[in-house]
Amino acid sequence: MKMTSIKMKKMLEERFNFAEWKTTFNKDEDTFRIEWKHSEQGVTISLPGVISKWENRGEEAINELVSHISEALTIMNEEQTLEGKESQIYPVIRAGSFATESNEGVPLIYTDHTAETRIYYAIDLGQSYRLIDENMMTKENWTKDRIHEVAMFNIRRLSTDMRQDEVAGNTFYFLSTNDGYDGSRILNEALIEEMRATTEGELAVGVPHQDVLIFADIHNKMGYDVLAQMMMQFFAEGRIPITSLPFLYEGDQLEPIFILAQKKPESDKE
Repeated sequence: MKMTSIKMKKMLEERFNFAEWKTTFNKDEDTFRIEWKHSEQGVTISLPGVISKWENRGEEAINELVSHISEALTIMNEEQTLEGKESQIYPVIRAGSFATESNEGVPLIYTDHTAETRIYYAIDLGQSYRLIDENMMTKENWTKDRIHEVAMFNIRRLSTDMRQDEVAGNTFYFLSTNDGYDGSRILNEALIEEMRATTEGELAVGVPHQDVLIFADIHNKMGYDVLAQMMMQFFAEGRIPITSLPFLYEGDQLEPIFILAQKKPESDKE
């Protein structure tokens, strides 16, 4: 039987049937919202996206969604502090189009990264994390520089184990530990320098979604084609997509390949 928005709405209403929460369905926008009754803080989800995941993965997808939203709602209802939690502060990479304010209109703390990405900061809470906003920062007399410094220190402490595959003379490396900060490891400059020292061709870097970081040792045109297809696939499948554009690492800078690809020598062209 075909799943519809109305059927999915009813399924979610049953899952989020708690006295402290309120659920609403917006038929025009095809969205479903769950929020705390006392504060009206909550989460809004797009039903077509949920239906698509349900059609692909069934009950498992719904269970995962309910778990993530329940965790998010719990975090919203708790007061988070920075002091004493220095080891739990991490950077998170997001698309340049990502919101710069919380749902309550409070500016989020972020730093520009590339033309495609920004760096936000989060307190790790185990199964989830909370993005740091200006209210949290000023309340505890922290500065953006301090948050950034602590976050960069912590990202360098995380594992950098990777698996690798070779395709048509090009080597691809995949870092995916599913700890929520795989994409953030693109900020580990020591890791990128290590990869540049290891690679023999051009070093490309991809962060299609938050749960994977891709390095590519590119030796020929086929390598670019494979990387482009790989990035599109990962971007489409990621829970939190970031960018489908890979970067070339040259001169300590990450530049989108679509800009630099035109500069490839004629010998690389068919």
